[in-house]
Amino acid sequence: MQYHAGMDLRQMKYFVALAEELNFGRAAARLHMAQPPLTRQIRAIEEQLGAVLFLRTSRGVELTEAGRVLLAEAPNVLSLARRAEDRTRQAGQGLIGQLDVGIFGSAVLDVIPRILARFHRDRPQVKISLHNQTKAEQIQALRERRIAVGFNRLVPEEPGLAVEVVLRERMMVGLHESHPLCARKVVSVRDLHGQPMILYPNLPMPGLAQEVMDAFRADGVRLEIAQQVEDVLTCVALVASGFGSCITTESAASLRLPGIVYRPFRSALLKDLELSCLYRQDDTSPILADFLALVRSFRSEARAARETRGTP
Repeated sequence: MQYHAGMDLRQMKYFVALAEELNFGRAAARLHMAQPPLTRQIRAIEEQLGAVLFLRTSRGVELTEAGRVLLAEAPNVLSLARRAEDRTRQAGQGLIGQLDVGIFGSAVLDVIPRILARFHRDRPQVKISLHNQTKAEQIQALRERRIAVGFNRLVPEEPGLAVEVVLRERMMVGLHESHPLCARKVVSVRDLHGQPMILYPNLPMPGLAQEVMDAFRADGVRLEIAQQVEDVLTCVALVASGFGSCITTESAASLRLPGIVYRPFRSALLKDLELSCLYRQDDTSPILADFLALVRSFRSEARAARETRGTP
């Protein structure tokens, strides 16, 4: 059985030019080439396909039935090829594709949505897929390449993973509206001596709950744990219902449930808490590179804003 190699895209363009011009001279001029090479290319195409595409006439050429069939298909082929080239180029520039992001807790209430919204505005063709994961789950998902970047707090050093601080957030105390400490402008760790407290997250890896325990211990203050819960929303809901008070971040203070009041928290040890992004050090994705550039820009803006308002 005889095998005929298919046309390449360059040959397809030669064929379309001649099929539309029906004259070798005009087609060659349109293609910015001499006529003899075009004639050779058309003859080679016909040999490859095993079909006559043009009938030579005294005035130029006419399409055969095979030529008309090919002309009907050629624009679709060329259009798909151009689309493939464009999308490949855009992917190489980080303009299309998918960004899988690990998220958690209170940062979802403020900081992360602002970063993601800005990235979506700049890269609307990149699909952002969010994954609600604990710190340990994010680290595992990064190693298994199921996410490209994660956001979390108090991230330990991990081989092969980079951790960058996005911003540092002030600590706040969440109080039930009937609590006497609501009258204070600032609540210190000593003010909370023996007060029922709700801690989160109740997870294996060190987190905010451990930081709160350390802060009370450092100031010699008795920590009365009323509840330990897994997430900030449950914590704030319990405070709003009068089960106790909590120490949380500035982001979480955007949860304005009825019955809860927030006040700045003062402690020698726990002044603020960092929000970090983590990613694989060997990830060369242009989408990730663009996203990290945006995160760093956001960090610089947040730092400048804090300095402007005099927040350390």
